[in-house]
Amino acid sequence: MADNFSSSKDLFVVMTTVPAVDGDALTSSSCGGFDFYFQFAVLIIGVIGTATNALILYALVASKQHRKHVLIANQNALDLFSCLFLAITYAVKLCNIQLAGRLGYWLCMLILNYNMLYSITLGSIINLLSVTVERYLRIVHPVFSKNKLKRWKIYSAAAFSWIFGFIYSNILTFSSTAVIHGVCYGQLFYDSRSLKIIYGVWTFTTFYVIVLLILIFCYGRILVVIRHQASVMASHSAAGPSTAQTRSKQIQSNVIKTMIFVSVFYAVSWAPTTLCYLLVNLDAINMTFVESGFYATQLISFLYICTNPLIYAIKLEPVKRVLVNLFFCRINAQQPAEYIEMTGVRSVASRV
Repeated sequence: MADNFSSSKDLFVVMTTVPAVDGDALTSSSCGGFDFYFQFAVLIIGVIGTATNALILYALVASKQHRKHVLIANQNALDLFSCLFLAITYAVKLCNIQLAGRLGYWLCMLILNYNMLYSITLGSIINLLSVTVERYLRIVHPVFSKNKLKRWKIYSAAAFSWIFGFIYSNILTFSSTAVIHGVCYGQLFYDSRSLKIIYGVWTFTTFYVIVLLILIFCYGRILVVIRHQASVMASHSAAGPSTAQTRSKQIQSNVIKTMIFVSVFYAVSWAPTTLCYLLVNLDAINMTFVESGFYATQLISFLYICTNPLIYAIKLEPVKRVLVNLFFCRINAQQPAEYIEMTGVRSVASRV
């Protein structure tokens, strides 16, 4: 283990890249350095992301869309807790705590190495796949989904995203993380270099390449089916489709557009991070060079989990209506009483 540490201790900064677990030395950031300002900026992003995700989750519940779109509501909840643990992680980092005793050990294992953040973020990726497969079955194989896609299976998929992420992250964390002289070193202690390479390739292939291929295949097939259905409806337009059918198609189309946009956003935002992590584990890039570009890749990934709620607010009409009503109701409620009274007086005078 000592050999592993001596060969990789100078690489610990890069290992903080999500979805890798943090190897950052908490006590190394200075109050005036670039590290400090970056961590403070990410803390603000986490706070804003927590607030926006909570607002959108409220809108989903208020509009009762969480019952119709269980996995989308679950996605929003996962993003909410991702942003929450993002804010907590960087708040603790900014405190520059000297890790000691049992408290220091658990701070390192759960917070400072991004264990909890990684757990929820990984669950978010799994849930994104669940949403994609659910939409694929409902659109491309409607008969099969009606007979086989039961409610309990959807709830099981939602629960699985939380459980899998937690188990996977904790196994990795507790097997490769240690506190040395009050400093948290995460995901640095592999039994061999081969194991490090295997894990790097596995992470990149499983959580980026395979995920991306599934998204492309499913939504590609969905678009083909939707276009076919549209052409069939156009040929029978003389029959005059009902308003309910038209409304249902619009809602379905909005959901598909939303998830396609989310998927594209995922592909773009996670590409720099996952590729960087793969190259680090393959020892294919110079750590000094990567250190200067590491912050940019990590910031892009963090923006993904913080801006996802805005996509739902824009694309899902029921959610948008709740937010608009909430916003304007508060504006109206804040009008001064004198204005309301004067309005009433003018109304009475005009009648007279």
